[in-house]
Parts: sequence; C-alpha cells; structure tokens
Amino acid sequence: MTHSAPTLIHSVPQKVRNLYLRFDKKILGMMVDVYSEDIQFRDPLNAVNGLPELTQYFRESMENFVDCRFEFHHSMEMPERGEAMLFWTMHYRHKKLAGGKALELTGNSHLLYKDKVYYHRDYYDAGSMVYEHLPLMGFTIRRIKKHIGAK
Repeated sequence: MTHSAPTLIHSVPQKVRNLYLRFDKKILGMMVDVYSEDIQFRDPLNAVNGLPELTQYFRESMENFVDCRFEFHHSMEMPERGEAMLFWTMHYRHKKLAGGKALELTGNSHLLYKDKVYYHRDYYDAGSMVYEHLPLMGFTIRRIKKHIGAK
C-alpha cells in the first residue's frame, strides 16, 4: 500500500497571502491563479481593470524596488460572502526613496472573490509610502505633521 501526501487546499485569501510573500517579477506568472481576468484593482496611487493591466502595473511598480515583501498580521474572512480583509506591513527598499534604505508601510487589503479574486482594494497612507521620503516634500510633510502633533 502506498501513501500519498494530503492535498492542501488553500483558501482564496491564503493564496493572496502566499502570492505577496515576495513582491517580485516571479509572481507575475502566478497572478492568473489568484486573480480573475476581470479583476478590479484599486490603491491610493492607481486604479486598473483587468488582469493584463494589473500585471503591467505590478511589473512597472517592481522596476524601482530593490526588495519588497509583505508580512500579514491578521485577517477578517467571511468565506460564505466571498470577502476578506487582510492586514499587513510592507517591507521595502526603493531605488528612488530614502536613499534605498529599508522602509515599512502598514495597510490592509479588501478582497471580494469567488474561485478567484475579482476585486482588490488596498488601503494605505500614500504619503507614508512615497511623499515623505522625497527630499523637499518629505521635509515639508514632516514639518506639518510635527506642527499639528501627528505621528
């Protein structure tokens, strides 16, 4: 009698988490397994419709990353509704931001799915991701935050 390893069936939210463990060009070919052809993707910087457009958006985004990965902390999942919220920290180094130093950004992703994700919206502070790390603009934003007592 032979024994075979059990087949692991990952939930759609788990497939998303697995996809983003390393945000690099290797994931571009795997996106078809996670996202539907008519995916609607939104984040504070862009909105794209369709898997080819999302793939191109990610490809262009990756050009300036030295390194990027996501650490998922917790989630709220409602599989009966095909909905999930994933809470994460993005760890990244960008060629044009902060002299390539390691940076972090917290955010969350709202997913709607059936067998694949058809709606993905990321929520994060674009200022914390980009603008605060640009020389003149970053200085100005940090001064404003300090003035109003924000962290």
